[in-house]
Amino acid sequence: MAAGQGLAGGPRRIGAWLGPLAVVMVLLLAGVAPLLAGSADGLDRLAGAAGGTTVRLVGRLLEDPRPFRTVAPGPGAPSPETATPTPPTPAAPSPAPAAGCRALFDAGRGRTELVFRPCPQLRAGWRLEVGGQLRRPRSAPHPFLAGPAERLARQGIHSELRVDDLRVLERPASPIADLRRRIADRFVAAAGPEVGGLLAALVLGSAVVTLPDALTTDFRIAGLSHALAASGFHLTVLLGTVLAVARSWPSLARLPLAVGAIVLFLLLAGPQPSVVRAVISGALALLAREAGRRGRPLGLLALTVVVMLLARPLWWADLGFQLSVAATAGLLVSAPALERWLAGPTPGRWRRLVAVAVAVPLSASLWTLPLQLLQFGVVPLYALPANLAADPLLTPLTLGAMAMAVVALVAPPFLAPLAWLLAWPSRLLLLVAHGMASLPMAQWQTGRPEPLLVLLLSLGLLGLLVPPLAQRWRHPALLLLLAAVVLHGAALRADQLLLVHQGSSDLLLVRHAGRAALVASRSDGWSCHQARRLAQGLGVEKFDWLLLLDGVPPPDPLCWSRQAGLTLANGEAGIPLAAGQRLASEGLAVEALSLDSQALMLSLGPRRWLLLPDRQAYHSWRSGLETGEQGQPGGAIVRPAAVWLGFQPHGPDRRLLLAQRAAPVWISGPAPGAAPLPRGWHATGPSGSLATAGG
Repeated sequence: MAAGQGLAGGPRRIGAWLGPLAVVMVLLLAGVAPLLAGSADGLDRLAGAAGGTTVRLVGRLLEDPRPFRTVAPGPGAPSPETATPTPPTPAAPSPAPAAGCRALFDAGRGRTELVFRPCPQLRAGWRLEVGGQLRRPRSAPHPFLAGPAERLARQGIHSELRVDDLRVLERPASPIADLRRRIADRFVAAAGPEVGGLLAALVLGSAVVTLPDALTTDFRIAGLSHALAASGFHLTVLLGTVLAVARSWPSLARLPLAVGAIVLFLLLAGPQPSVVRAVISGALALLAREAGRRGRPLGLLALTVVVMLLARPLWWADLGFQLSVAATAGLLVSAPALERWLAGPTPGRWRRLVAVAVAVPLSASLWTLPLQLLQFGVVPLYALPANLAADPLLTPLTLGAMAMAVVALVAPPFLAPLAWLLAWPSRLLLLVAHGMASLPMAQWQTGRPEPLLVLLLSLGLLGLLVPPLAQRWRHPALLLLLAAVVLHGAALRADQLLLVHQGSSDLLLVRHAGRAALVASRSDGWSCHQARRLAQGLGVEKFDWLLLLDGVPPPDPLCWSRQAGLTLANGEAGIPLAAGQRLASEGLAVEALSLDSQALMLSLGPRRWLLLPDRQAYHSWRSGLETGEQGQPGGAIVRPAAVWLGFQPHGPDRRLLLAQRAAPVWISGPAPGAAPLPRGWHATGPSGSLATAGG
């Protein structure tokens, strides 16, 4: 609030450009970050060998093992090791023999990720000797389905080690990690997993606290994720309280106290990029204040960003850092102008308070909107009212949680009464998050736009939100925003067939005039999880219909049925579609071609695709061609415009398909043989995707 009032008069002309300049520098350095960092993993060459390399490594565990998410793969599907891990837990790691776990490991000559099955009880900082298969991590089959290779590359790691045996060499003391675990454990014991976890996250940040999945999901949908992440807000609350308490102290006493608060925050939250940014900016602002000089927040932000990226270029790839920089720039550049505009020329007391309350979350939301769309393809529609409702609760809860942390360490018996006092405002905050997340259209599933459209959107927003630019470039900025919206809307309504292949799982997503449908070869939980992520990235709120070709009924039918208006799968009645039956919606249809196979004809507008998931379906289709039994009434053979093969064709198969003059022909998996594929033929590779517009 004080910072907002201090800037209410508006930054100077040069200062007003520093926030956008910081963002532009971040974007430019993002492009060269991999070049500056190079390959941070000295084990990369060993992992690149065909099939991996058997190695023995000695090194230090960099984090507590993190369990895999409980997404059960089906036969031939990728193992759980390819899933995104849950956040690290501050409590003692518990075994998870069914799913296993993973942890980052420093072997001296490089870093890698250890994959354990089952999960042992290990702690960060322990020295280990491990043996197993070192290999490259699996790449994502599609940009919307980020895999372990992409996740690790953002940390400069390019290998993973499947551990066959391990030996603990040393268990050195880790007082900071033990302190975090002790605080989190006592919070949960005193207030329960939801309230206690929330309070622990307000002190330690969600990156080092295990929270219930429902809690983190609802906070994200409501637009309140920032409340759970250690950030500049939490440091501002802590530092502001310390300075307020010590305002009458001499500078030589006040400065060490404030510096101690900053160091304590860094130790508890950990050196995450967003935390380091807040700490550096806070320390520089504190020094300027104590020196009697008026700090330039925008200049401090720009300096902090440049110093951090020069020291660790790969920090740019951290989404928390990106959101932190964008939100902070928005608060410094746009919040004062938004506040003045909302308050009007002659604001009353209440209007001024409302203007301040609205300007802060609105400016932060607008500046982070391009990142939200680029990374997630969703917009929390109720973020502004959720933040207005949560704002009065966050400051007292943050201060109370920090007091609880002190009590948990020095006077544990008094922790329960304090937890009881904080439970009521905590439940109110949880009620806000859960309530907003449960409202209709809580998330607007816009889909992830092309990077060029995100750039147009960003330039348009800058032209409206940066006061000097808004005075001269408001109308061109509006045109840029309109162009980005229209082009993205056209992309969402375009006809498209997308094939995603991973392991033995295939997803065929078809779109026509804004509608969508899905054909999946597997019905396991992993395939359902991938289908949901793919739909979110493509802006598909719900499929018109969904066809599962797996011969086994889905283990979790609700996972699939939530994604579609109509879901057909194998069950007690047998195959989902009998010969001649059709599953159709406007512009989209699929028809079974035979009684003894899963050969299908997919219609996408005027185009038709022959779907042959396996060799049995191919032989059935070929038999129909030879006898003339397959096709429309009167014996007219249906000759498809294109073909999908869920198997690798042999020589005779290729000749027959070439004779049918079908193009394109898509193959799931690597290209068969050493000879190049015929013109118009394409293969996904072991893990990849193919897409076409216009069917």
